[in-house]
Amino acid sequence: MLAFFRLGYVFCSLVTLLPLLYYAHTLPQRHLFTPANWLLVLQGLLFLYALILFIGGLRVYDLRVFIGVQQWRDYQAGRTSPPPTFMQTGILRHVRHPWYGGGLALLWSLPNFTDVALVTRTILSCYLIVGTLLEERKLKSVMGPSYQDYCRRVPMLLPWKLWR
Repeated sequence: MLAFFRLGYVFCSLVTLLPLLYYAHTLPQRHLFTPANWLLVLQGLLFLYALILFIGGLRVYDLRVFIGVQQWRDYQAGRTSPPPTFMQTGILRHVRHPWYGGGLALLWSLPNFTDVALVTRTILSCYLIVGTLLEERKLKSVMGPSYQDYCRRVPMLLPWKLWR
């Protein structure tokens, strides 16, 4: 039942993530260091970058499809959900995975440099990177050569080709 897959994935992700974040919040934390001004500026820039990527993603993605609500509605109506569409507009002209990139930037833009926060951010960063790589593999197999060409032209997480 593919109609349940995306919605179930999002639900399971939230159900497992929220207790982890709550548990990490309740642990005793040791402050590692007070950030210098240049680091605070870098964190502010990372937060701004995350906002740009999230807003850009909202402009090109259908949130109902992303969460799985549209697939569920199609299933209930007896329709087959259309395959994912390959888009290269908006933010997707500059970066292939704006929400993964935005998630990484947001994680490292947060204040509080504690031992627990460092471990939590590292684990969540690994989760996002692995998720990006798995998504890439799926998209390459589903979209074929046109997506592979897109991958050669557009960076995965950081729009470094903007400055070339």
